[in-house]
Amino acid sequence: MLICKVVKPLVSTNRIAGFEHKHLQVVLDGSSNKVAVDAVGCKPGDWVICVGSSAAREAAGSKSYPSDLTIVGIIDHWDPNSNQSQRS
Repeated sequence: MLICKVVKPLVSTNRIAGFEHKHLQVVLDGSSNKVAVDAVGCKPGDWVICVGSSAAREAAGSKSYPSDLTIVGIIDHWDPNSNQSQRS
């Protein structure tokens, strides 16, 4: 799993049939931008949990779905500058 920050939505009107009408988001993974399928309804500025590989396809709705990065959760609180572990 990855922690990423949502940068902005990505609109793509021409898609293959299997891509359906899923929302796409540009996410920042460290210093690189990536495109992720939004399975949870996040917005720009949200810190999110992303999964890749076969987990991304399943999280997007099907093992045959063409995704290699899917957003599966919105983080309630994340301080990327904190070096301390937080325990509940």
